Parts: sequence; structure tokens; C-alpha cells
Amino acid sequence: MEISVVKIGNSKGIRLSKTLIERYNIKDRMDLILEEDQIVLRPLATPRKGWEKAFKEMNENGDDELLINDVFEEDNLEEWE
Repeated sequence: MEISVVKIGNSKGIRLSKTLIERYNIKDRMDLILEEDQIVLRPLATPRKGWEKAFKEMNENGDDELLINDVFEEDNLEEWE
């Protein structure tokens, strides 16, 4: 796909079509990767997006109890002192 480079103040930029923006779920920020002879643009990944809300709901439902104790009774913690 050929696109035009446009002047933006003292810089230059590119315009992405609405179709590309929607297809690749592009928001306000992107990853720019410089490779040998090319520039790669990727939508910014947010792997933990929504976790805060999910954890809050888990707490409200009482689903956030530990499945395994964080300190095991048989461990000798004195050897770590």
C-alpha cells in the first residue's frame, strides 16, 4: 500500500485510513520497531488491561482467597535469617 508523507509542523507524519485503524484496533499510541531496512508499526499491546476491574469484581464476589498458603508450615524460616 502506498501512502503519502505529510508535513506536521517541523516534522512529518503519515495518515492511516479508518479501515486500517479499525482493522488493527489502533488507538492513540503505537509501538514503532526499527528493523534493518524497514519501520514496523504495531498497535500498543496492553496485556493487563482490565485486570483492575476484574480483581475488584473478584474481591466483591469473595473469589480472591489464596488457593495455596503463602508461607508453608513445614518450612524452616530460621535458616533464611
